[in-house]
Amino acid sequence: MHVVLAVPGDPDTPTGGYGYDRRVAAELVRAGWSVDRLRLPDAFPAPDAHALDAAYAALAAQPEGVPLLVDGLALGAMPDVGAAIGTARPLVALVHHPLALETGLAAPRAAVLRDTERRALAAARRVVATSRATAATLAADYGVPASRIVVAPPGTDPAPPSRGGGGGTVVLLSVGTLVPRKGHDLLVDALAGLRDARWRLTIVGDDGRDPGTAGALRARIAEAGLADRIELAGAVDGTTLDALWAGADAFVLASRHEGYGMAYAEAIARGLPVLGTTAGAIPEAVPAGAGVLVPPDDVGALRAALRTLVDDRDARARLAAAARAAAGAQPRWADTAARVAGALRQAR
Repeated sequence: MHVVLAVPGDPDTPTGGYGYDRRVAAELVRAGWSVDRLRLPDAFPAPDAHALDAAYAALAAQPEGVPLLVDGLALGAMPDVGAAIGTARPLVALVHHPLALETGLAAPRAAVLRDTERRALAAARRVVATSRATAATLAADYGVPASRIVVAPPGTDPAPPSRGGGGGTVVLLSVGTLVPRKGHDLLVDALAGLRDARWRLTIVGDDGRDPGTAGALRARIAEAGLADRIELAGAVDGTTLDALWAGADAFVLASRHEGYGMAYAEAIARGLPVLGTTAGAIPEAVPAGAGVLVPPDDVGALRAALRTLVDDRDARARLAAAARAAAGAQPRWADTAARVAGALRQAR
């Protein structure tokens, strides 16, 4: 009942992946596990030789027989991890989504990441995937036997239904780090064609991880003449985010890929209508009837769906009712941790 959880950089980083790691660790402790947190170098997923050697050494220094649960943000860039830790330390990979699927990577870089992650995963006794879609990708494209994969979707906490904006303007909320994969640029382009409609949008997400993308998004909003209707709120604390959820009329996020889509699931938990895409595992997070999913990178389809969402109050009400009905069936974090614990036991 002892595990080492290895995560690169600041474990309090405000992203879904880091949030998953924090909650699983807390639930494992609640279930009686002893969890040692190991901070790997910040440089991942693009470590230099020094950072890579330091990570290998840190993992190899852990007690023999204790499972190493290593976040894929680091593990995917550690091709020689098996040789570094030997056979006495059971390795369990935690894959939110394969590194090569990050939007905007040059083809040579993506090819390198596919190779390094494939080699790293070959050393893992068990692989925890956060969705069925990711599990299927790992089996089909990374050579991971299905028998070694455990699917542990993120949990969702019960939450009070959002009350909405309460006015004639439809309040849209988007939650996602400002990186190309989240598709905020598509959302701005789609909303630029809806100037005649009554809406405003708040985008919550860390704007420091990819300053170039954040700067380009600000410029895009200004060029579209939407600076008075779209707010980039940056990363916010829990109290502020709760208030934004409570005051929203709908959730919108045009991701180009998601290994699950925790923000979508949170919107469902709040009983909000959801507009997203069919990319990756998003359909697993958004039950049928509770949201509208359009093809990724299709601005026209996104704009048409936004038009309905903003203009049709009855449509929003139907989606909200379906979301509230689906919220009770969402997995909880104790369920997630139980699946991860099962993988750790199997590996040991």
